[in-house]
Amino acid sequence: MTERKPIDCWLTDMDGVLVHEERAIPGAADFVTKLIESGRRFLVLTNNSIFTPRDLRARLLASGIDLPESAIWTSALATAQFLDDQRAHGSAYVIGEAGLTTALHEVGYVLTERSPDYVVLGETRTYSFEAITKAIRLIEKGARFIATNPDPSGPSPEGSLPATGSVAALITRATGVEPYFIGKPNPLMMRSALNRIDAHSETTVMIGDRMDTDVISGLEAGLRTILVLTGSTRAEQVERFPYRPTRVVDSVADLVDLIDELAPPPA
Repeated sequence: MTERKPIDCWLTDMDGVLVHEERAIPGAADFVTKLIESGRRFLVLTNNSIFTPRDLRARLLASGIDLPESAIWTSALATAQFLDDQRAHGSAYVIGEAGLTTALHEVGYVLTERSPDYVVLGETRTYSFEAITKAIRLIEKGARFIATNPDPSGPSPEGSLPATGSVAALITRATGVEPYFIGKPNPLMMRSALNRIDAHSETTVMIGDRMDTDVISGLEAGLRTILVLTGSTRAEQVERFPYRPTRVVDSVADLVDLIDELAPPPA
């Protein structure tokens, strides 16, 4: 990494990198504090579309990590931005929670069951058979199918829960229509984050805990990538993939000093 351009901007996944089941991973608070104090531009990314950035900031703060609301970029925000770019002031039938509905309202979208331009599927803790049936029928009538992220399952204290990817597969099986997924591993999520902080791919690094989402999406967006071993991908699994992260570290605690080491020299 030191042989290439200095790192001026940082993107990092949230779950598995900064927190695990709402508990801060050791070193995460120090890492975020260091980014803020150093003046580096950064964003915390998450495929979770349930919560608004304000909600997520409060949840992170409760775990001891203090970062501004503006530093959080969700798949819901990326989805709203994509739809605004594609069809400004359009309409959508939404299966999701406040994170997604708020993001769509803020870009001027109308949420409706009557001939929507899009069916937008996001994360929710209470998937309704009635809502899924409505989505299927609207897609059959011509609504375009968008999903915030392809994650098939999510964690809970009781075990795994079906997530957006699983419900999207159900709708696809019923309609024959594949959704367009916005969140990771779609590099569109990375590109929208870069634009959000006016960053360039050559001077930005992506930190993640999953080879099949964080690392591949960073790689395809032209970023350098760092895999931390505090989440989904274990050290012995890295070599199974046909691509590699730029660097592998035990945890985000190992990156605190790198912020200064990889930074551009003082002007």
